[in-house]
Amino acid sequence: MSRRMTVVFHNDELYTNLKIAAVRRRLTASEIIAEAVTEWLESREDAELTPVIKASRAEYKAMGGRPWSDVRKQVDKAITRRSGSK
Repeated sequence: MSRRMTVVFHNDELYTNLKIAAVRRRLTASEIIAEAVTEWLESREDAELTPVIKASRAEYKAMGGRPWSDVRKQVDKAITRRSGSK
């Protein structure tokens, strides 16, 4: 679905730079703006997740978490033992 929106540039140099970038990249100005807005929205999501990630890491350390490499070795040993007993 395509929606229309008017963007007003109060900075002529910014508008000119956008048009030049569009020509150089063989894209429309709309495509560049959509790309920029998408990246901005994704960065906002990342910023919102940062406190959650930090809290998870703190909980992991507080509960005595182990590195994945150690867990993987233990899983591999268990698989080997199970395979050898069959």
